[in-house]
Amino acid sequence: MKTIEAIYKRRSVKHFDKNHKLTKEEETKLLEATIQAPTSFNIQHWRFVILRDPQLRARIRSEFGNDQSQMTDASMLVLFTADVNAWKKNPERYWKDAPEEVAELLVNWIGPFHEGKDWLQRDEAQRSIGMAMQTLMLAAQALGYQSCPMIGFEHEKVAELINLPKDYVMGPMVAIGKGIKEPWPKPGQIPLGELVVEDSF
Repeated sequence: MKTIEAIYKRRSVKHFDKNHKLTKEEETKLLEATIQAPTSFNIQHWRFVILRDPQLRARIRSEFGNDQSQMTDASMLVLFTADVNAWKKNPERYWKDAPEEVAELLVNWIGPFHEGKDWLQRDEAQRSIGMAMQTLMLAAQALGYQSCPMIGFEHEKVAELINLPKDYVMGPMVAIGKGIKEPWPKPGQIPLGELVVEDSF
């Protein structure tokens, strides 16, 4: 499937075939595509929690997830988190394959750019999550699967269940699988004329 086609066909599907399983190869292909998403300074803040345990998924759905069926029925359920302090954890590894002069320049910029800016560290982590999520959903669409991003769960409770590290942030979940019910028609797009500003407001 071509990229533009995948963008237009991707919809938030709520009903999945609970008996369908992704192969290990498909799952790896999806995750390897996901980490092609861009991140500031190539820091790659994301940490993907693959929720596999059926009992854990059922508990999240019933106790903390507003009884959303995709939490238990999707073939793959990915909880997106990010390491807010990834910028200072061995940053040389992010540029290990770059030319030496480029690597030295960028690695030396990372610290001063982030130091003392808690808002920036958190914002960059969340931005990285967003770009990775969209990449995963488009990759799934290209492979013939459907997806659903979800924020409708109790983040603090789920963070406890997965032992989220203190310096991580929680993002949405994404369900991937075989949709069994057509999504609603698109509810309506705001026209570009209301969304696009040239040069200044």
